[in-house]
Amino acid sequence: MTVRVCAAQIDPELGRAAENAGRCAREVREGAAEGARLVVLPEAALTGYVFESAEEALEGAVEADGPELRAVEEACRESGAWAVVGGILREEGRLHNAAFVVGPEGVAGEYRKIHTLCLGVDRFTEPGPGPFPVFDLPFGRVGVHICYDGSFPESARALRLAGAELLLLPTNWPVLELKREMVRLRAEENHVFYLAVNRVGEERGTRFRGGSCAADPRGRLLAEAGDGEERFHLDLDLGRARDSRVVVREGAYEYDRVADRRPECYGALIAPVDPDLRTGGRRRPRD
Repeated sequence: MTVRVCAAQIDPELGRAAENAGRCAREVREGAAEGARLVVLPEAALTGYVFESAEEALEGAVEADGPELRAVEEACRESGAWAVVGGILREEGRLHNAAFVVGPEGVAGEYRKIHTLCLGVDRFTEPGPGPFPVFDLPFGRVGVHICYDGSFPESARALRLAGAELLLLPTNWPVLELKREMVRLRAEENHVFYLAVNRVGEERGTRFRGGSCAADPRGRLLAEAGDGEERFHLDLDLGRARDSRVVVREGAYEYDRVADRRPECYGALIAPVDPDLRTGGRRRPRD
């Protein structure tokens, strides 16, 4: 079954959640009117990203049951589409960099960014507990991670092993160097479709350069955006991601980058890391 997916590369405004929610809802309606079953928006599309303090970020954040997400829910309900939209989540006085999966019946789930770095609001957010979630949507199995998560091959691999057919990466990339190549490699090495949706515009001297892009399970580039606001659509047969075996010449040239793994040799990958070395909390106030 082929599903149409829309990437909505927009320019949200820092700290203006109500206005951003209206824009996100409009993108869902317009993407759906163009045939999309799923509309994907950038990281922090509801809130903006370059907050300078935890206090400012708490003021600009959204809540899981707040009016901003209800606006996106209403757009999904009216259009029958699904959406993945990012925002800084406020919960019990703490902050999380989150992506929400929203459908015609409301919010179906969320993901909280696991890998954070010393940049923007990530300096003040709490990393999510994991694991990486895969959502069973009516048209396929969709895995969600956020921005810096994409720099860690383990993130995409974990989603693929959990059954994802399409990996989504809402992101706020200020630098595009090697990002297209990263998307293509993650798609090929996991034999999945991969879509990264960046934002555009400038916040407090940080410029976000667009370049949203997608690749198929063989790592072929399917679409790439420019440096302005735009939407593009992908018509994807997600069934192509279910069988990871590639047969170039039967019995002579075959490979499977999922089944041919040797996890018994990868012990160092799960060795504990000293949390004090992580950059995500480098400038975050300690409890």
